[in-house]
Amino acid sequence: MKEKKISIGGQAVIEGVMMRSPEYVSTVIRRADGTLEDRTNQFIPLSKRYKILNTLVLRGAISLFEMMKVGIGTLNWSADKAIEDENIAKGKEVYKDKKKSFFQKLFDVVGTSVILIIALGIFMYIPYKLTSYMKAIDGNQFLFNLFAGIIRTTFLILYMYAISFMKDVKRLFEYHGAEHKTIALYEKKLDLTVENARKESRFHPRCGTSFILIAAIITIFIFSIFDSLVYIYYVYPNVISRIGVHLLFVPFAIGVSFEILKLSDKYSSNFLVKQLIKPGLWLQKITTSEPDDEQLEVALESVKLSTAYLNEDEVEEKNIG
Repeated sequence: MKEKKISIGGQAVIEGVMMRSPEYVSTVIRRADGTLEDRTNQFIPLSKRYKILNTLVLRGAISLFEMMKVGIGTLNWSADKAIEDENIAKGKEVYKDKKKSFFQKLFDVVGTSVILIIALGIFMYIPYKLTSYMKAIDGNQFLFNLFAGIIRTTFLILYMYAISFMKDVKRLFEYHGAEHKTIALYEKKLDLTVENARKESRFHPRCGTSFILIAAIITIFIFSIFDSLVYIYYVYPNVISRIGVHLLFVPFAIGVSFEILKLSDKYSSNFLVKQLIKPGLWLQKITTSEPDDEQLEVALESVKLSTAYLNEDEVEEKNIG
């Protein structure tokens, strides 16, 4: 009988790593005093609870939105702990488990909305607007979306590169590298030690960075096909209307990208597939850095906690950060 493989995934957080196994999400962070703090929650994805949701494409879109929710929650938890440490260092009083007021929650919602609007402006509005000035491709929807996609992807890479110089982001990218190394170690079924993890590559084909690149390419083709059909009967009056329609197809593009990422991992030993996944691995040279032993220790502890209570017969979708 072929041995079933339990796959885990994760995400770097502030001074720590979150790991997700088939049934648990564990986050481990290093506090300012050098101690480790953790929290583990049971998490069974919707695609596992409801068979109808575990279908091609649909499961990918659902998985991403679920992981966004989990990821933001763990990132906020690590940020709160970092603020606690900062207040302790300044001699300020620390209020633990203090619930946010209505106005604090409202401020969070407004802040998130502003960030989303800015992101849409940079990665959708500006690329579309710049492309609309190219009169040579007027009416050719494939070329329009191709050039807009190239501009969008260029902006994205430049953004990643620019923030990689920030001190806090550098630390985050080091923990990202630690996450990849420990996942590779776990998948090889080797002893979960710092010495072993140190030898592993910080690049992983299932990384969220690779997913973003795949999604950027997939959206070009999906938007091109749809716009070509629309253009027969209707011409977008402005960039905003084009963005509004395209946003409706983003979940589908995400789902398709998810399936391609899974296939690329499954056939990663194939020569052709190896060549196709190289751009995603190259991009990880920006979003990951070599971690130190203490960071590897944090990531290893997160793996151990998230897999401590697993039934070895269970298998879950692969999806790492």
